[in-house]
Amino acid sequence: MGLLVVGSVAFDSVETPFGTVEDVLGGSATYFSTSASYFTDVNLVAVVGEDFPEKHINFLKMRRINLDGLERTGGRTFRWQGKYGYDLNEAQTLKTELNVFEHFSPKLPEHYRDAEVVFLANIDPDLQRDVLTQTKNPKIVAADTMNFWIESKRDSLIETLKHVDILLINDSEARQLTDEPNLVKAARKINSYGPKTLLIKQGEYGVTMFNSHSIFIAPAYPLENVFDPTGAGDTFAGGFVGYLANTMDFSDIALRRAAIMGSVMASFNVEDFSLNKIRDLDYKEIESRFREFKKLSHFEDI
Repeated sequence: MGLLVVGSVAFDSVETPFGTVEDVLGGSATYFSTSASYFTDVNLVAVVGEDFPEKHINFLKMRRINLDGLERTGGRTFRWQGKYGYDLNEAQTLKTELNVFEHFSPKLPEHYRDAEVVFLANIDPDLQRDVLTQTKNPKIVAADTMNFWIESKRDSLIETLKHVDILLINDSEARQLTDEPNLVKAARKINSYGPKTLLIKQGEYGVTMFNSHSIFIAPAYPLENVFDPTGAGDTFAGGFVGYLANTMDFSDIALRRAAIMGSVMASFNVEDFSLNKIRDLDYKEIESRFREFKKLSHFEDI
């Protein structure tokens, strides 16, 4: 049955202090799917234009990502252009061209509808709910959102969150959604909206996970070379949700392992532009860095 993801497949043009790339493969569903594919089978739903090259299709298939839900239509593929300064936590959006993504209406192939794990990437909350009406009985629904939807469709987003088990957002979005400057208070309020588990992404400061059982902090991996943080959050989500889909264990212990696995995948992603670093990892590299994460904050009891 695999893992279902609905989101964007795009072209990114990115400038950082360490280099520039143009029209490289990007998009929330692309980063998520590539990351998750190291742990489980992935069924992708997205839309691309007639300009989307076959080499990218071949790459996604090589990662064993099912593309039966990838729609190709007339027009140009979604494009995003952004710039980072030395503070890599903040991207300056220079241009967004929705193109075929503007009228995207996800349609799930019949064999996608019985997915046990669903990830709703950053799309219109109305569409996120529509996707859920097309699924049969998922065991876990995870979702992402962004400041644009919080500002423009807050009521719709709150309605969507009633059907979400796990929400992944960044710290500024958590504060914006709740009007709470304190992240602990913001997290508790978001938990009351519906999601039992909340992961607040904090860039180079790691991720904090809140649920009714505990608070858990996964540190960011200390890297000497960080080239491009684009897609790091989606890559984190892919590692986190992909690991859960692999184990189908949603206990507190498993959620903590998943958070570290997400952090592992994100740490690889930022070491190069686009998906270059996570295109073809050896799983032993993933396991090795997972163990290094454990050493970062392990200490003996007194």
